[in-house]
Amino acid sequence: MAERSTAAVDVADNSGDEPLTAEADQSTADGVAQNRERDTDIDEAQGSGGTEGSGKASTPELHSGHKLARRYRLEECVTRLDGFSSWRAVDEKLRRAVGVHILPADHARARSVLAAARSAALLGDPRFVQVLDAVEENDLVYVVHEWLPDATEMTTLLASGPLEPYDAYQMVSQISAAMAAAHREGLAHLRLNPNAVLRTSSGQWRIRGLAVNAALRGISSETPQRTDTEAIGALLYAALTQRWPYESDAYGLSGLPKDVGLIAPDQVRAGVHRGLSELSMRALVNDGATASRHESACTTPEELVKAIGEMPRIRPPEPTFTAPPEYQRTTYQQGTYGRPAPHPGATQPVPAPPAPLQSRTGKALKWAVSALLIAALGLGSWQLAEVLMDNGSKNDDTNKTQTTDGNDKNSGKTKPAKPLKIQSAQEYVAKGDAQHPGDVGKTYDSDSSTYWRTASYKDGPDMNPVFKPGVGIVYDLGSEQEVSGASIGLLFGGDHTTVTLYATDSMSSSVPLTQMKKLGSVKTTATTAKVKVAKPVKSRYVLVWFTALPYAQGDTYSNAGYKQAVTDLKFTG
Repeated sequence: MAERSTAAVDVADNSGDEPLTAEADQSTADGVAQNRERDTDIDEAQGSGGTEGSGKASTPELHSGHKLARRYRLEECVTRLDGFSSWRAVDEKLRRAVGVHILPADHARARSVLAAARSAALLGDPRFVQVLDAVEENDLVYVVHEWLPDATEMTTLLASGPLEPYDAYQMVSQISAAMAAAHREGLAHLRLNPNAVLRTSSGQWRIRGLAVNAALRGISSETPQRTDTEAIGALLYAALTQRWPYESDAYGLSGLPKDVGLIAPDQVRAGVHRGLSELSMRALVNDGATASRHESACTTPEELVKAIGEMPRIRPPEPTFTAPPEYQRTTYQQGTYGRPAPHPGATQPVPAPPAPLQSRTGKALKWAVSALLIAALGLGSWQLAEVLMDNGSKNDDTNKTQTTDGNDKNSGKTKPAKPLKIQSAQEYVAKGDAQHPGDVGKTYDSDSSTYWRTASYKDGPDMNPVFKPGVGIVYDLGSEQEVSGASIGLLFGGDHTTVTLYATDSMSSSVPLTQMKKLGSVKTTATTAKVKVAKPVKSRYVLVWFTALPYAQGDTYSNAGYKQAVTDLKFTG
């Protein structure tokens, strides 16, 4: 059986100092639950060093609401011990919670606390709770550090039982790697215990109080690496067994039986992972391997990291999948809704069918039902015959009507639109000069390659009524015709052409538009404009009037500008 290492836990007697509160689950300066074992009369510190005297300095008289550096507002005192106090505070500048350790500037350990805090702040490793500030001001020395409201102490985690092998493996891997990095920078913890190890909500393990916790209590060690390595072994031992690997109870954990010595975790609790059990013993037994195990002891965190790397990797547990219960038909589906469920295994009697209607009343009932069925059948047949006869009469009437209507070929039919012949045409000039009066005949010569064109205007597309209200042509249909629309072929497309039809009394331009009857209007960007007359009007003379012209490039006849040309025009009636 392995014996306890000579680098076992030293006991620093702080008798006379009492915690501020006596509750087991009190909030600590790092925002997690504090157990009764922290800062008690027995202050356990791994390492062979002792404690320095606290001097005659007394704890400063501070209260909630007090501000440090006009920035850190003290909220709640969570520890008052050995001449220093720890507070939960608020950083009003960054609006976040922080933890603060405060002690008098003339305290015997004030200088060492400042030095330890500033050294820890330079490490900048996210695996440690970060030191944010270390200040000496107004006869006070205070250290400001992170506050982790989402983290849980290992003490709290172990209160419900040992950790799963994967969680214990992650803990020892991350803590060992973090402490190895700290020792490479010349920093030691010396108070690494379940109260100093936290697990965040994301599963990351973090260490608080690097160098500072030991400096606050005056703890030192001639072999700091061995001290921290043994402390990691104790943490792993507790994680596997929910027992503290020493005779005294601590951190809410029961110690080992007295006079038994240090026994392996897999001998304390069944089902402990063998590799992790051996690893904890190699870290705890620093004098060498036991007779039953030939592995060498781990005396530094670096050696512990190497030993962990040589272990088979422990995988996370497979997610448990609960199979859904087998489908069972409900009592409603089984036709027994509202009845008590049958006992399993019991034979259910088959209900006997009802007896046939053999009595006198039953026979009478059967005859009555038969009579009703016969009457209903007869009534239905009569109604069906009546419907068929009515349909035959309607068909005869329809045939007669169709024969009669066939004699009138024009009744009920819409007259098709017919083209109207144009006899002559001339320009209508409301104001200014004519356009090209000699080309008006090209608009109805059935040749789309010839056209009548307007002049090119600078303003557009709507024509300026002050200068030129519009341009157009009056057409003579030879006699009064019923005009229902017009189709106008245009040379230029684009934004936009507006054309209106008017019925007038003559071809003379002396008749103003106000005395004409407007037939219809259309606005288009295409090369065809179709004007429909809502109600056909009889007229001999029809004016085609343009009030908006699209923009077109220059050609051999005119410059670029707003202009239009009519290629073909047809009236319908």
